[in-house]
Amino acid sequence: MDIRKTLLQVETTLVEGGKAASKPLKLFTAIAVVRNPWAGRGFVDDLKPEIHAGAPILGELLTRMILEAVGSGEAVEAYGKSAVVGLDGEIEHASALIHTLRFGNHYRQAVGAKSYLAFCNTRGPANAPVMIPLMDKNDEGRRSHYLTIQTSVPDAPAAGEILVALGASVGGRPHHRIGDRYQDLKDLGHDVANPAAV
Repeated sequence: MDIRKTLLQVETTLVEGGKAASKPLKLFTAIAVVRNPWAGRGFVDDLKPEIHAGAPILGELLTRMILEAVGSGEAVEAYGKSAVVGLDGEIEHASALIHTLRFGNHYRQAVGAKSYLAFCNTRGPANAPVMIPLMDKNDEGRRSHYLTIQTSVPDAPAAGEILVALGASVGGRPHHRIGDRYQDLKDLGHDVANPAAV
C-alpha cells in the first residue's frame, strides 16, 4: 500500500444552538491518502489481491491513529468509515478498501463494537467532501449518536488516489431530544426485528 500522507483531525463542539453543551462533543477523523492500485489498468475483474494486501494495513494504521487520539477503544462511543476515490478510479475501488472485514475488523475489535460500521463511498477530485456517518458502536437505535463528520483534504484525492478514513465520537449530539428509535417502535406497535412491519 503506497501511502502518500495521513491526517488526524479533532473537532470539539462546546456550544450548540446557542447553549453550552453539558459534555463537549469530540469528533475524531483519521485519514490516509493512498495510490489507487487499480488506476490506469483498465477494468480489473479481480480486486482481491490488492484488497488482501492493502486493506489490513489501512485498517491497522487508521485504527491506531484513532486510538492514540482518543486515548482508548473503550472511550469511543460512535464510529464510521468512508472512502473517496479520485476521478481516474471507480466507486468500486473506494468500496473495495473499506467494505472488507480485513479493514473494518481492526476497528471493531479495538473499540469492542457490536454495531456495523456506518459508511460512505464516493468519487471526487481533490478537496472533495469527506462524509463519515457515525452511529453508536453497540446500539444502532441510539439516535443521540447519529452524527456525520464533514471534512476535506485540499490536495486529495488526486485522480489516481483513494482517500480512506475512519471517524469516531466521544459523546453524542449536545442537547439531543428526539429520543431513540425504540420509542417509535413501541408507539407503532412494531418489533425491533421487523421495524417496518413488512
